Amino acid sequence: MIKKENIETAALQMALTEKTEDKNNLAKDIIEAARQAGVYPASINRFYQARGKSEFTGLTVPAINLRTLTYDLARAIFRVARKKSSGAFIFEIARTEMAYTGQSPVEYVGSCLAAALDEGFSGPVFIQGDHFQVKQSRYSQDSAKEIEEIKSLIRESIGAGFYNIDIDSSTLVDLSKPTLEEQQRINYEVCAELTKFIRQVQPQGVEVSVGGEIGEIGGKNSTAEELRAFIKGYRKSLGEGIGGISKISVQTGTAHGGVVLPDGNIAKVKLDFETLMKLSRIARFEFGLAGAVQHGASTLPREAFNKFPEVETAEVHLATQFQNMVYESKDFPSGLRDKIYDWIKKEKKNERTSGQTEEQFIYKTRKKAFEPFKKDILGLPAETRRVIAEQVEEEFEFLFDKLNIANTKDLISNYY
Repeated sequence: MIKKENIETAALQMALTEKTEDKNNLAKDIIEAARQAGVYPASINRFYQARGKSEFTGLTVPAINLRTLTYDLARAIFRVARKKSSGAFIFEIARTEMAYTGQSPVEYVGSCLAAALDEGFSGPVFIQGDHFQVKQSRYSQDSAKEIEEIKSLIRESIGAGFYNIDIDSSTLVDLSKPTLEEQQRINYEVCAELTKFIRQVQPQGVEVSVGGEIGEIGGKNSTAEELRAFIKGYRKSLGEGIGGISKISVQTGTAHGGVVLPDGNIAKVKLDFETLMKLSRIARFEFGLAGAVQHGASTLPREAFNKFPEVETAEVHLATQFQNMVYESKDFPSGLRDKIYDWIKKEKKNERTSGQTEEQFIYKTRKKAFEPFKKDILGLPAETRRVIAEQVEEEFEFLFDKLNIANTKDLISNYY
């Protein structure tokens, strides 16, 4: 059994070891220690089902992607959660992020639960597979192979403790088709197939929360008609007696990472909150879902965040701003940052698009340096990591307040 004073050491060893067996064993020890302390991975499904029945409203659950310093930043989140008595928040990582950050599902779960242990948090911890996305190009070449790869990732992730999975087959929407039902057909059929698979591999006593998506983030804004076409087709494809999605991701004007200006700053984006509210209400009142989900939100203007609970958004996904704060912290070693940027300019130069400034190129590409420089970043002195995490902690506290999830610990406990 890992002692509390050894949790940080175990978490860092787990993250840095390249031996799969050692990583899995350390994660297993951390997860067991967490369970004995009353901390456990959970599905947010019951909570979202209650929201779909209008048992509560007025809050938006933040789903937070941690691409680097996962253990340290998760500790900061749990500190805010304890201070605010919050329970309604999600840790998540996308299929692509697992690759370019070098974080396997079991490592991510181990890092989050180690952080909970160190901060004295207790109760359910919601860990989510974000954007388990079907790649359109791969699907068109060999659909069976691409679906099997997604299923393999789902099986691995659920086995690690990801009891929340967001399926993104919106890449398969075909807007050239004449009707909305035909445009959404492959999307909802694939989503239904993957939902059935999730139900087959989920642990006994756990109903994994599943999310669907109707429009690719960064594309055209979603419509009520598209939402209805997707859910009706999805439910028909899923069949009777199988638990379906609990929420639906929509597009209302954002892009992942924000829209980068030539000087490297982020353009102010006008989010269509009216459409977001309309779609969330349709999802809840017509179909019994928790509501709509907004992606790509962390780089929005600060005055936008209080609007999400006001327009009844069920969940909002937040990632890039935390990455930005780490890279741009005055305490992040400038020598390491320069080394990373030099690597990007050399190793990723083929990804630079025509007309893209160097600032735009580095901003859009620097996330891909987390895996090659993982040992350098996690190997920073403990005091440096702590100070950087405390700076990001202020952002977490701001978001918890604006999204109205303070004092949700007792609300969560009603369902767990």
